[in-house]
Amino acid sequence: MKTSDSIVNISKALLEAQKKIGSAKKDAVNPFFHSNYADLGSVMDACKDALNEQGITVLQPVGTDELGVYVETVLLHSSGEWISDKLNLAVKEQNNPQAQGSAISYARRYGLQSMVFIPSEDDDAEKATRPVAKMAAKSISPSNGASKCYDCGAPIGKPHATGCSSAKTLLTEPI
Repeated sequence: MKTSDSIVNISKALLEAQKKIGSAKKDAVNPFFHSNYADLGSVMDACKDALNEQGITVLQPVGTDELGVYVETVLLHSSGEWISDKLNLAVKEQNNPQAQGSAISYARRYGLQSMVFIPSEDDDAEKATRPVAKMAAKSISPSNGASKCYDCGAPIGKPHATGCSSAKTLLTEPI
């Protein structure tokens, strides 16, 4: 993270903004993982007004350095003070504009969410209350034709993604 020489004013402004910043709503759908997530618009909605009321503007330029392409999230205060950090992009297909655009959107979302401490709203209470055995059968049982975890996409018998609700049930055969 980089900052201006002084961050006295922006620190006070961020504190006041953070008191008003809420969670980002998980209102976008990821059909591959059968889950909802907070998209960039939802993250912006969660913080833009609160930041702007405190004189903070968000900039997210895309640049290139010795490590490759990055998105830099800059919080610029009306006093001239600023805080910034870069998030390097990892793109499988460098010459694919759609892959580049997707990586930029991810970096913008995660960069902003991280800089202003925005949690994602957990709106999936049903998944959290499902019985583990029933969830495991739906998630990774070969009997339902699945070759990957319903929740995180991990192949059967392989470790689940961090935070996957099925991670405690590493099953390789039907229940």
